[in-house]
Amino acid sequence: MLTKEDEQYYELYFDLFLHPGWKQLVSDLKDSFSSYRIEDIKDECTLNLVKGERSVLQRLISFEDSVKEVYETILEAERAETL
Repeated sequence: MLTKEDEQYYELYFDLFLHPGWKQLVSDLKDSFSSYRIEDIKDECTLNLVKGERSVLQRLISFEDSVKEVYETILEAERAETL
């Protein structure tokens, strides 16, 4: 069962996700993610750097969906417990 603190945790994120600044940030992150060019990767070190940067960008881009998915999973588990 979600505690009051858990509810507040998720509500703060849900409020953030509704903010225009969040939408703008995600849009900018998507632009950055797609701006990498294969031609600019000169060696293995640069490749590893780009892979790491893209991994972080992808986590941030999908953060909203991840939070919502975890929250829904918790709610479904709670509903199943009450049956």
